[in-house]
Amino acid sequence: MTWEPELAELRQRRELAQRMGGEERVARQRGAGKLTVRERIERLLDPGTFHETGGLAGQATYDEAGALTDFLPANMLVGRGRIDGRRMVVQADDFTVRGGAADAAIWEKMIWAERAAHELRTPIVRLVDGTGGGGSVKSLETTGFSYVPPLPGFDLVIANLARVPVAAAALGPCAGMGAVRVSLSHFSVIVRGSGQLFVAGPPVVAAAMGEQPDKEELGGSRMQTRSGAVDNEAADEDDALDQIRRFLSYLPGSAWEAPPIIAGTDAPDRREEKLLGIVPRDPRQPFEMRRILELIVDRGSVFEMGRRFGPSVITAFARLDGRPVGVLASDPKHYGGGITAEASDKLTRFVDLCDAFRLPVLNLVDNPGFVIGTDAERRGTVRRGGRALAAVLQAQTPWCSILVRKVYGVAGAGHGDGSRLNLRFAWPSGSWGSLPIAGGLEAAYRRELEAADDPVALRAEIEARLQRAVSPFRTAERFSVEEIIDPRDTRPILCDWAARAHELVAMDAHHGPISRGTRV
Repeated sequence: MTWEPELAELRQRRELAQRMGGEERVARQRGAGKLTVRERIERLLDPGTFHETGGLAGQATYDEAGALTDFLPANMLVGRGRIDGRRMVVQADDFTVRGGAADAAIWEKMIWAERAAHELRTPIVRLVDGTGGGGSVKSLETTGFSYVPPLPGFDLVIANLARVPVAAAALGPCAGMGAVRVSLSHFSVIVRGSGQLFVAGPPVVAAAMGEQPDKEELGGSRMQTRSGAVDNEAADEDDALDQIRRFLSYLPGSAWEAPPIIAGTDAPDRREEKLLGIVPRDPRQPFEMRRILELIVDRGSVFEMGRRFGPSVITAFARLDGRPVGVLASDPKHYGGGITAEASDKLTRFVDLCDAFRLPVLNLVDNPGFVIGTDAERRGTVRRGGRALAAVLQAQTPWCSILVRKVYGVAGAGHGDGSRLNLRFAWPSGSWGSLPIAGGLEAAYRRELEAADDPVALRAEIEARLQRAVSPFRTAERFSVEEIIDPRDTRPILCDWAARAHELVAMDAHHGPISRGTRV
């Protein structure tokens, strides 16, 4: 007597589960240019490392004698695997089974994945394609009753944001719970053309709101990367999975670990002559801040997130002599680098991410202040900007600022935390103060200018006097800026800073998640 009959049934059930929703629905999935759920997992994880949990969950049918005749698996796969040798938890929707809508097992499988990431202290990747745990009105016929909507497992979803890196991809139409699972992540990506994200899809919107948008207009990649609901767009599914792998490569496995360091392949003492002429003398002329970033960090190491949302602030990961850092940078091509309400939200979320996982922050500053005007006030720039300042001041991760050009007003003051070391280095192109001379001069000398016989000449005379006073060297004389450096020395200085920053991070990592107290 052996257990071979049961093992034969186990093999049968596993084989049936491999069919997913069946040949017809799998063909339809591929015909739409989409990978199947199992193909996605294979391409995301290191080969041969996926260990599935709950593969036997689903709906079985039996003959009159009680023998298994067919099996439809649950429409979510969960399990563990590795990316670049590092442990991961994966939850992935199967659109070929009921379009990814909830079935009898999907809640439990989703919760299991979140709990596994939480308790094993392992990053979690969500591959979302469908409502991803949301409902379908068809369930009313099968269950015979409705229910008060719950949020099962959301305590884990929220708690994981402070414990482990969370990445998500919108690989198809994601509505309801599926959309929330994408947005409640540290990094999200949506596939152009095949991925959409919305609270409710076009049929529901048409019935409730009288609007007639198609899926792309309502929640396509163009819409949602500009709204800030999703960070990045991907050209195809392989690109989306590659972006997730890159994102995770900069972060530790959990808040109890230090960020991963790789062997440096770029000389830490490299000095770039191109930095000498990259900032124009005309303060109104924009320049390529991303080019500066590329020249001072390890070549090819920049991974940008959220480029289309709040574009006056650049948020990215990069490496300095193999050590990962989070990068904040002003983009003078948008609002002159000024902070908008949307840029404030973007900055807040990114700083909190870096702080949660002790990723040192490099801030490249060309900030003329908060964007002003009636539209800025209508968008709540003051409140949202204040929250961004609070995020900077409450962050405990190592921080270094390079004052590239403008540093003005309250927003400029938030380039670092002035209550601690506030390590910073200024370029000779630096210009700072409570207000720029342009605009501030007219307000401060309005009466003199109005009374002058030649207001144009008087204005020129006053401006010349003020320009002498705003020389960065005058500021250095008062030790109000600690160091003015040759721009070519930026990379060597930053590589040295990053080395010590990561030593400090390693000392603190074993203490676990940072105690944030009452966050604003």
